[in-house]
Amino acid sequence: MSSNPILPRINSGLAHFGAGIAQFHWLKTSKPGLPQPNLHELYLHPEWLPEKVAASPEARHCLDLLGPLDWGNFPERDLQRNWGQEATPYAAFAAACLFKVDQQLPSFARLDGYLRDHPEMAWLLGFPCHNAGKDSFEPELPSPRHFPRLLHKMPNDCLQFLLGSSIQALFAEFQHRTIIASETVSLDTKHILAWVKENNPKTYIKSDRFNKQKQPAGDPDCKLGCKRRHNKRASSKEPPATPASNPVPADTISVGEFYWGYASGVVACKVPGWGEFVLAELTQPFDQPDVSYFFPLMGITEQRLGYKPRFGALDAAFDAWYVYDYFYNPGQPGFAAIPFSERGGVKGRKFAQDGSPFCQAQLLMPLNYEFTCHTSFIEHQVQRYACPLLHPKPTGQKCPVDHKNFTGKGCTATLPASMGSRLRYTIDRDSQEYKDVYRQRTAVERINSQAKELGIERPHLRNGLAIANLNTLIYTVINLRLLQRIRQRA
Repeated sequence: MSSNPILPRINSGLAHFGAGIAQFHWLKTSKPGLPQPNLHELYLHPEWLPEKVAASPEARHCLDLLGPLDWGNFPERDLQRNWGQEATPYAAFAAACLFKVDQQLPSFARLDGYLRDHPEMAWLLGFPCHNAGKDSFEPELPSPRHFPRLLHKMPNDCLQFLLGSSIQALFAEFQHRTIIASETVSLDTKHILAWVKENNPKTYIKSDRFNKQKQPAGDPDCKLGCKRRHNKRASSKEPPATPASNPVPADTISVGEFYWGYASGVVACKVPGWGEFVLAELTQPFDQPDVSYFFPLMGITEQRLGYKPRFGALDAAFDAWYVYDYFYNPGQPGFAAIPFSERGGVKGRKFAQDGSPFCQAQLLMPLNYEFTCHTSFIEHQVQRYACPLLHPKPTGQKCPVDHKNFTGKGCTATLPASMGSRLRYTIDRDSQEYKDVYRQRTAVERINSQAKELGIERPHLRNGLAIANLNTLIYTVINLRLLQRIRQRA
């Protein structure tokens, strides 16, 4: 005889109801022994809140913002120390940091003072409390100097769990409200300045302010990088300037903005009519190129979406063949909308049906040889094409366009043996479909703007892991604010 499939659900519901009665009894009698309810449980059962917490507008706002996260499955550390004293829970500290980011408290000392002045907030965030009853709370808070230490040592996977939980909560809300998110993802990086004197132009440094061989003493993990580089003067009204020695024309001087710091890569998605949210993020030192973010971020994005996104909107820094190849799927329309960077070849190159390129004289170039490239971000096959008038045998004809290399070995074309390298040249960047997809890139720009307002650009931290953790917290708050807006408007 088969068992009734409804009985396990009934038993689970009765167990949950029994736990709820026990939690309510614990709150009323103030007797220890039962675990303190987490934020998600309090969000689902606001009747469990003590009167002092329920009467606090700040506490209700915090519960409404942070409650949708899956705090019950948070990857907590072992709280029992060797000497018997219980450690500060990572979950409580992460919730306090999310509250700090949302309220834009300038320092951990300000956060510590706020929690000591509002003990009901400390209880709500999950800090251990003595004599936690209906009207009195005695929270056990770490010292103000211990807060940044926890941020330095907490594994980033714990906070990535909260970011993924915010995405799951958003998807559940989209399904409940029949909201359709865009099929296009946009990717970009945001520079982050390290808290070192080398980045302060008012601080006197004798020499080598931007020497990558001299690591700043203030931050052992930051690296030197360039935000932007150009060969034009900042303003055409400025008179041309040349160096005092070895003078060269001013228009040939390469000008760049150099900083010691980090960069945060973000994959964002737009929700028409509502806003945008973060699907994945990664923080690296500033010396890493933009394209190094692509595969790690898209791997996280696929994991959280459950499928590969169809369209991508990226800037010219991601103009690489493997980016086009990633979004190419013969069975399902999709492409990457990226401006052509005009490096490494002719912009208007054309190809035959078999993938062979045409030269500048519009002659089909034969394949000379093929080899494996091991020096790129991804190992791939490369094809070298040669001049059709000289290979495989000279024809005796002259080049119709009089190419400068014709007198030697002739013109050549070196291309990866991938469809993405052909799409980089052949995609129609003037079509309306391309323009519609590329407009979605503004989603990640708005995410970066929100993150800047929350303090991502100039963190007062001196450790790479701490800055990576802060960035994850900031993006989690951005997602939770979108979820809160949707629920309030709906």
